Amino acid sequence: MTEGSKRGIIATRLRNYFLTGLIICAPLAITVWLVRSFIEWADGWVKPYLPNFYNPDTYSPVAIPGFGLLVAIIVITLVGFLTANLVGRSIVSFGESLVNRTPLVRTIYKSLKQIFQTVLQEQSSSFKKAGLIEYPSPGLWSLVFIATDVKGEIAAKFDERGMDMVTVFLPPTPIPTAGFLLFVPREKIIPLQMSAEDAAKLLISGGLVAPDHKPLANAPPRPITHQKTA
Repeated sequence: MTEGSKRGIIATRLRNYFLTGLIICAPLAITVWLVRSFIEWADGWVKPYLPNFYNPDTYSPVAIPGFGLLVAIIVITLVGFLTANLVGRSIVSFGESLVNRTPLVRTIYKSLKQIFQTVLQEQSSSFKKAGLIEYPSPGLWSLVFIATDVKGEIAAKFDERGMDMVTVFLPPTPIPTAGFLLFVPREKIIPLQMSAEDAAKLLISGGLVAPDHKPLANAPPRPITHQKTA
C-alpha cells in the first residue's frame, strides 16, 4: 500500500468520524439552543413584572434561568383553576366584556381565543391527521394537515351546491408554520396513517426523514394488474 493510499484511507475515516459526530451533536445543539431561547423569552416577559422581593435574581449574582417560565406555568394553572368556579367565571366574563367593547382588540382577542379553543380541546382532532391532495396541478401531490370540516357561512355555501368540503392546511418546506388554507372535497383527500409529528418531520427534512410504514392488519390487498401482451 502506497503512502498516498494510506493518507486517502485516513482522510476518509476522519471524514466519516466527523459526519457521525455531526449527526449526533448537531440535533442536540439545536435542541438545547431552542429550549434555551424559549426559556429566555419566557423569563424576559415575566421577570420584569416580578417584585424584587420575589425575584431570585435580586439575591443571586447570576440570573437563574427558567424561573420566569415556572412562574408563568403556575399563574396559568391558577387562572384555569379559578375559572373553573362561579366566581372565577364571573371575573373572566367581566374582563371579556371590557375587551369586547374595545375596537380592534376584540377582533384579535376573539380570533385568538377561537383558535386556541379549537386546537387545545381534548376531543379535538384538528391538525392531528395528515393527508395527500392533488396540488398544485394534476399528477402532483402535496402533504397537508387536516384541520376540520368546513364551518359557518363557507360550509353553507358549499352545502347549497351539495359539496362535502374539508379544511386543510398546506405547509411549505422547510418551515411548516406558514402556508395556505385550502378547502378540499372530502373524496379528494387521501388520509395517511402517519401522525402529525411524523408528517412535520417529513416536511422539515425535505422528504429525507420518512416514517416507517406499518400496513394495517385488516387492510385489503392491493389489486394486481397484468399487462396485456401483443
